[in-house]
Amino acid sequence: MTKSFLFTSESVTEGHPDRVCDIISDAVVDRFLQQDPYTRVLTECALSKNVVFLAARFASKAVVDIPEVARNAIAEIGYHPQEFNASDCTVVTSFVAQSLDNRAEQDEAGLSDRELDRIVVRNQVTQFGYACTQTPELLPFPIVIANRLAHQLTAARRERKVAYLSPDCTTQVGVEFDCGRPTRIHSITLIAGTHGVPDLGAAELRRDLMQWVIAPVFGHEEIQPDERSEIFVNPRGMLHKSGPAAHSGMTGRKTASDSYGGFARQSGSALSGKDPMRIDRVGAYAARYAAKNVVAAGLAEQCEVQLSYSIGQARPVSLVISTFGTGSVSEEVIKARLEEHFDFRLGAIIRDFDLRRLSTRNKGGFYRKLPSHGHFGSSFTELPWERVDRASALR
Repeated sequence: MTKSFLFTSESVTEGHPDRVCDIISDAVVDRFLQQDPYTRVLTECALSKNVVFLAARFASKAVVDIPEVARNAIAEIGYHPQEFNASDCTVVTSFVAQSLDNRAEQDEAGLSDRELDRIVVRNQVTQFGYACTQTPELLPFPIVIANRLAHQLTAARRERKVAYLSPDCTTQVGVEFDCGRPTRIHSITLIAGTHGVPDLGAAELRRDLMQWVIAPVFGHEEIQPDERSEIFVNPRGMLHKSGPAAHSGMTGRKTASDSYGGFARQSGSALSGKDPMRIDRVGAYAARYAAKNVVAAGLAEQCEVQLSYSIGQARPVSLVISTFGTGSVSEEVIKARLEEHFDFRLGAIIRDFDLRRLSTRNKGGFYRKLPSHGHFGSSFTELPWERVDRASALR
């Protein structure tokens, strides 16, 4: 392991155009599942100035006004009308309604082992799950801080502490590591869009963000910015135009901030806009669940779980464990324990996380909240794949 290095991770707020597309795509998934938990749906979104493009393929008994779902999601984000107007933007759609004949409509919780074997994946992917001891969330420190800064930017805007902020902001955190452990904050970069304050100066913006964003995030952190830490606020100047008025967006472009901030491998497949039958989404959750329980059990300080799925198969064709030299037992032992205590078949993942009914059990939906609150770690609620309920069995 490299003794010392610098690593940066970035995140974005809910109004970044890429993140808006993720939210819209998952809002559509929620709406379908709320009416029909056995829906098969794949939704992708792109947007630019006053234009939203939505493509969806679905097999469902639900009746969903997809453009209206998109408008509601945009309105909830809270753009100023000059940035993006939910009520009069153009929504262009391309929908394909597919046959219901091939849908499985039996609750996975009631299926026998043989019946679960008949629920096979329909797309191929190699997914990765990762966990480490750098943070209480068992996630890499740089992405945890980058995400917290993004969340605090949103909170400062919504709570009117820094009311002139745009919903579209970006964060980046540079962290110095020594012997694989984070030791100091090298740099923090905040790119903040503003609205309605043409005379706002750089010094005032920096002061407000230091007080209402950076200070709250690091209030209880052991690693604090020091006198040598560089803090950049809009280093290329003020951004009085932001959001879709300034740049475009697309579903699935923020997979690094959705997962591990680039610190660990991820497949590159978009997580948002996919129903629970899509293994390229739920496989990422299953792999994270396994890796987190391995680390929580004390079997390793770092763990990567690799799951490879092939079309027409119910279970992964490959399970690979890497502990990067930090394991207290061998990787072969960890693999054997995972195979004993975890079921990585698609039907079992849906069953164990109750993925079909999360949209109705969470007020305001479930999947639409993941892009802005976090697919991993601390989120708006306890995520089923973030539990460490199998750590004792692995131990």
